[in-house]
Amino acid sequence: MGLRLKFNLVLSLVFLLGLGVTGYESYELLHKNAREEVLRNAGVMMESALSMRGYTVAQVRPVLQADPEKFLPQSVPAYAATEIMTLLRKKYPDYSYKEAALNPTNPRNRAVEWETDIVNAFRNDSAKTEISGMRDTPTGPSLYLARPFQIKDAACLACHSTADVAPPSMVQVYGNSNGFGWKHQEVIGAQIVSVPMALPVANANRAFYTFMTALTIVFVVLFVLLNVMLSFLVVRPIRMMSQAADQISTGNTDVADLKEKGRDEVAQLAKAFNRMRRSLEKAIQLIDSK
Repeated sequence: MGLRLKFNLVLSLVFLLGLGVTGYESYELLHKNAREEVLRNAGVMMESALSMRGYTVAQVRPVLQADPEKFLPQSVPAYAATEIMTLLRKKYPDYSYKEAALNPTNPRNRAVEWETDIVNAFRNDSAKTEISGMRDTPTGPSLYLARPFQIKDAACLACHSTADVAPPSMVQVYGNSNGFGWKHQEVIGAQIVSVPMALPVANANRAFYTFMTALTIVFVVLFVLLNVMLSFLVVRPIRMMSQAADQISTGNTDVADLKEKGRDEVAQLAKAFNRMRRSLEKAIQLIDSK
């Protein structure tokens, strides 16, 4: 096995090992950043919904509830936030916001199976304030961010304790079997934001492939340059020394001196070889003269 082959095998092994480790770490890092980006977007959507709820409570509800006998769904914070996010979905259909409840007043807010699991997780652990995770959808993976919806204001029970004390106009709109029986400090649902992962993941994959391609090109260029340097600076001089030593070993001392340019180890070896050849030639001449 030649010196160049050994060198190339070691270099290739080091490259493959480095490429594998670098590829794994960069892939994990890029996808982690993509997930964090989506999570930030989900957080922005969640805060937007909460801001809409706060605006409705502070400024819209006092105006719309001027007549206490008349119920208007626009005065309900959950209704206002959901309507705003529904308008947003017209442009971004893969984004969603839902105030999922186990027993909602408005049937469109009833929690489906996976949302029910989230609500129950909040109900079973009062210290839990946020849940995030991934789920598959028909359009690809989606990240969800959920926060508990808890009855902290006892005034809410005026509409949600029993149908008898609820505003008649609300009962007329939604019926007397939905959204009642709530209790103070009870977690009755969860605010859930879903944001698609397809685009951030695609961007992360594109960045990963670009990085790995650039890294491979750099290695190929270095591989070629190192082989050229190895050939001219090491392999070629050593081959010339080997050929000269082979000729001398057969008794042919009429061999030209090797080039001694430079101060590296190969040049020092060439100088030592030339001195040895001249010393050997003189020794042979002395033997022949006797």
